[in-house]
Amino acid sequence: MKDVEIWFQDEARVGQHGTITRMWAEKGTRPRALKQLQYEYAYIFGAVCPERDEAVALVVPDVGTDGMLVHLKHISERVAPGKTAVIVLDRAAWHTTNKLNIFPNIRFLRLPTASPELNPVEQVWQQLRDNSLANRSYKDYVEIEKSCCDAWTAYVGCEGAITSLCSRQWAKLDNHK
Repeated sequence: MKDVEIWFQDEARVGQHGTITRMWAEKGTRPRALKQLQYEYAYIFGAVCPERDEAVALVVPDVGTDGMLVHLKHISERVAPGKTAVIVLDRAAWHTTNKLNIFPNIRFLRLPTASPELNPVEQVWQQLRDNSLANRSYKDYVEIEKSCCDAWTAYVGCEGAITSLCSRQWAKLDNHK
């Protein structure tokens, strides 16, 4: 099993009609939070390999098979030489198409339906929202895209962030001898 890497993959939507999260305020006050009425979004395709503290992301205007293929190409290029990536992902329509089976160093492990708690990338999305992407207003798609890129780069740039947040005992390869 030394020739296998476990990667976790998912997508998140970020945009003008965004997320409101808790915020600090003086006791007895009710802070105002921004909530835009526009509906422009960007989508972050993200994948992490906790064992190597490695991450790959792609920000696109919509989700689908084409975006997934580009994302998989980037993951394929980051897999260690001589290894195969087993990518754990959900059952979104663009994850289940046979059009994705074109990378010789990538295999898929699809999670059961409605089980986001099994995918640690969901916690990465929560970190990005809590620390960078929530309670904001965005002028346009370009600003949304830049914010997504900046948030991802800042988070994965912290050494050990991916390993500490996304490691799962059940996904460690040495457990399966």
